[in-house]
Amino acid sequence: MSLKFLFINCLLQFACLYGQNLIEAAEQPNIVMIFTDDQGYHDVGCYGSEISTPNIDRLATEGLKLTEFYAASSICTPSRFGLLTGQFAHRSQDHLLGALMFLSEKDAERGIHSQEITYVSRLADVGHQTALVGKWHLGHGSKDFWPTKHGFDTFFGHTGGCVDFFTLDYGIKPDWYRGEELVEVEGYATDVITDEAVRVLHGQADCKKPLYLHIAYNAPHFGKGYDHKENTTVNVMQPKPEDLQKVTEIEDPLRRSFAAKVVGLDEGIGRILQTLDDLKMTENTLIIFMTDHGGDPDYGGSNLPLRGGKATLYEGGLKVPCLIRWPGNIEPGSVSNDVICAVDFYPTLLEIAGSDLGKQQLDGISLLPVFKGDPLPARPPLVFVTGAHQELSRKSWQAVRDGKWKWVQPPGKEGQLYNLEVDPNEEHDVADKHPQIAERLNILVQEQIQ
Repeated sequence: MSLKFLFINCLLQFACLYGQNLIEAAEQPNIVMIFTDDQGYHDVGCYGSEISTPNIDRLATEGLKLTEFYAASSICTPSRFGLLTGQFAHRSQDHLLGALMFLSEKDAERGIHSQEITYVSRLADVGHQTALVGKWHLGHGSKDFWPTKHGFDTFFGHTGGCVDFFTLDYGIKPDWYRGEELVEVEGYATDVITDEAVRVLHGQADCKKPLYLHIAYNAPHFGKGYDHKENTTVNVMQPKPEDLQKVTEIEDPLRRSFAAKVVGLDEGIGRILQTLDDLKMTENTLIIFMTDHGGDPDYGGSNLPLRGGKATLYEGGLKVPCLIRWPGNIEPGSVSNDVICAVDFYPTLLEIAGSDLGKQQLDGISLLPVFKGDPLPARPPLVFVTGAHQELSRKSWQAVRDGKWKWVQPPGKEGQLYNLEVDPNEEHDVADKHPQIAERLNILVQEQIQ
């Protein structure tokens, strides 16, 4: 840890004793986390997509592009748990290895618990204002699961996995809140989220506290509509008509609908970047753009050339776009090929804030060397587990990424081993050639999930 961070940490301890925040905003960057939903490796322009995303690509031009970045899971809920707690979801109290179902009674009693500390809570403890705009999906029943109980000063968004993009309801059930109160909001979901993020930034402009703003878009995930004849919710792509007109060159209608949602999302991110420029906040703001897991080809997403997609533990389910901009600290146009994971943001952001990591067990490591252009020190293996989910016809997967090696256990099949250094798209299983490596990684998973 640098002398600067040690000094800041000492100030924080002194401030706790006297009940005041001694760190001026100039010493702490604002942090904006942009977290999109079901957007795959081939769904961002600077990662090779045919979909134009000039505003997202701007972050690559002005910051750092990660080429070997892994979400914390290939499914929404465990991915969010891993990002916010720095721990993979197989360590969670409620075994959050699948998506929490909004209308399921049993899932109303499951979520993130008070002892599962988020980095947002830790940032709040050292003086950050904190705000969540958009999707939560870490508990919708007891208010103990809600974002306002896990470090966020304010919350404006939905608690379940998806909503109708035009009504902002889950089917016909209201699920849009300000704080813990249901509110009626008009507009298209992507625009509503962007409008609120811009409002939060304007409210921050003259504040002396640093801001942590978590913008969890529900795009380009499908919407949750309602079939009144069948009296049931339905999954439906819901692009804005005007956005569809911007992607008419895409022939496949499903991909075109998906692309339209990405275009609308990119324009929203452009508004956020422009707001930071207008408010002269850009130079003191760290921005992280990432997606929650791989895209779902059944709803128009693409992870090409990677194998698999959402809810699998092949590369297409886990490896996703991630871009980081921090003026004066990250060299513009830089690229890192280090193996990095969403769980790494917990120790990274706390180190930047000058907060110690406490006693919580973490699966992530600090990324500050990468921000400085240095190679990442050797890291522990990344262990991924998803759970069986009867409602969504999903079965359990297990996987490990350890250096160049990737071990995958698909449901009902023998474990597979891939050398990603020479086979990044997992086309050649080499478990028979390297049985000891395959067995070592298998044992590593079993030891963690017991």
